[in-house]
Amino acid sequence: MTRAAPYAEAVERFLAFLRDQRRASPETLRAYSSDLAQFGGYLAEERPGGAPPGPRGIDALAVRGFVARLHRSGLGKSSIARKLSTVRSFLAFAVREGEIEASPAAAVPTPRLPRRLPRNLTVDEVFALLDGIEAADDAGIRDRAILEFLYATGLRVGELVSLDLEDVDVPGETVRVLGKGGKERMVPFGRKARSALERWLLAAVPLREAGGDDRAVFLNVRGGRLTDRSVRRILDRRILEAAIQAHVSPHALRHSFATHLLGAGADLRAIQELLGHASLSTTQRYTHVSVESLMKVYDAAHPRARRKPRADAE
Repeated sequence: MTRAAPYAEAVERFLAFLRDQRRASPETLRAYSSDLAQFGGYLAEERPGGAPPGPRGIDALAVRGFVARLHRSGLGKSSIARKLSTVRSFLAFAVREGEIEASPAAAVPTPRLPRRLPRNLTVDEVFALLDGIEAADDAGIRDRAILEFLYATGLRVGELVSLDLEDVDVPGETVRVLGKGGKERMVPFGRKARSALERWLLAAVPLREAGGDDRAVFLNVRGGRLTDRSVRRILDRRILEAAIQAHVSPHALRHSFATHLLGAGADLRAIQELLGHASLSTTQRYTHVSVESLMKVYDAAHPRARRKPRADAE
């Protein structure tokens, strides 16, 4: 092992590594430097003599104490998680350099962050997005089919690009999907998605005949299977064209699919099956329908909530 380095020297070597080897931006370097200065300040307070120790003098108890201090200060969980990540990276670098044998931060758990839901589109925004795509060329025809299909089925983008022709029953308006954990499910789609898909399959014939992928449903301009990243770029471009003032990911269409179904009165367990969720609680995170919408469903469906008396009740 190399000799132990004082804290400040170890930090400087780590920042130099990030700058020279990892090409970290000035903003990233400033953030790391600030976090490590704060960590060093805590270590100095807890150590007789007032100087923070080098990596060899840092143990798991010190890292836990730092995290506890941040909690007591009222700092948000995401900020605490970021600072802990900085400390972990710093100590992992010390392991790499031979300064220590194992990182004491490895056993310190990251604060659990609440899962953020993607922004869902309103029904009007979805219509503006889909109806605004001019299917005047092969790219437009394909893009319209992709986005219609994502919204019609609630598929994950990875599931969409993995679809083979044999998975889609166009006349029957159903698609066989292989989801997470290898779990297979059947998902229906409507006439709009069917029409858009039929147009795309016809437009894709020349690509396949020219040697393109003869299995994949969705192809790029060279005839290869479309990738997740390509779908994200397609959506970004079409969102911009539709003048929707928000960053929308393909997953937001999946979220919108679930939200709009629930808002129209669909059963939560049916939505769970369509989305391919193993747990109902996962589905509940995707759906944030307004109380007003739920009340409308309740008023229309519950026997004791109907506003007008039934004719046979008199």
